[in-house]
Amino acid sequence: MASRVVLGLGGCIDYELRLSSAMLEQLVAELEIHDSELALSVPVTDERNLIISVLAHMKHGAGGERFAASAEALRGVASRIPGRISLGGTSVRAALAMSKLGVPCTLHLVSLNDHVRRLLPPSCDYISSACDDTLDPHLVVQYDQGTRVQVGDIDVDAPFPNRLIYVNDPANASLLLSEQLASLLHDAEIFLISGFNTMRDQVLLTERLSTLRRHMLQLPPGALVYYEDAAFHRPAFRSRVRDALLEVIDIYGMNEDEMQADLGRSVDLLSATDVEHALSTLQALIPAPTLVVHTKYWSLALGERADEYAEALSEGILIASTRYCHGDDYTDQQ
Repeated sequence: MASRVVLGLGGCIDYELRLSSAMLEQLVAELEIHDSELALSVPVTDERNLIISVLAHMKHGAGGERFAASAEALRGVASRIPGRISLGGTSVRAALAMSKLGVPCTLHLVSLNDHVRRLLPPSCDYISSACDDTLDPHLVVQYDQGTRVQVGDIDVDAPFPNRLIYVNDPANASLLLSEQLASLLHDAEIFLISGFNTMRDQVLLTERLSTLRRHMLQLPPGALVYYEDAAFHRPAFRSRVRDALLEVIDIYGMNEDEMQADLGRSVDLLSATDVEHALSTLQALIPAPTLVVHTKYWSLALGERADEYAEALSEGILIASTRYCHGDDYTDQQ
């Protein structure tokens, strides 16, 4: 199963919901939600708090990923709103995009089920640390710019389109690594690392990072290692993962939400001065050889060999935008 491209470390099933104003207004009225309750930090303990969280993020045009303490809340909201099943996780989404380009890869997965087997394209091989099938879908909530909710004292008008992900997924929270990973990396030219953001146990996190470093010793000289940051369920774990991996990665990638979380402030993405200052601060905080930041307006690479990634960034924007408009089933004509 030798592969030039190895993508890890976890994957999932997504229930993708695209909210409308009418749907949200009905839920707000039914659940008797008030404007004073709209807080980004509200714990997702039931369906009502999940809708409060969605509205709070919409109010700010914010996206991200949140741990949901109640798996029942995820199932409950999914049963109320039409949606579709798709494959998720940074590595799996990358594999799907690559399959459209005719580039084969091998995935490292931590959970399996019939949806995964049915939806993975033939060009995507995989190994898995899972002993049994599990199904703990991630609830993906997509909202459009201008989605407006007017009920009672609530008047929310989304200033930007964005995506929220709500997760209760024991397999990805554990992120058990397969012992086959080392042999897989022996011939790899590209290795993507993602998925640590879902972990919630500090002892397990330390063990997984140590195991990953051991497997990575098998990478051949010159292999490219890309680490994709994410919305950590336990924010303090972000720096622990970064400190453990910085010396063994070539590219450190993130989106605007993660950049602003690292900086501890908002950034005017359309101000060259503010962006320049933010990137200078970010480079000092994250001294990776190359830093990649992708936002709703632009993407860039900064640092060593940055100019070599211009075409890849351009293609990435094109593919991501096409998928946003047409879903996973887009064609060359779209």
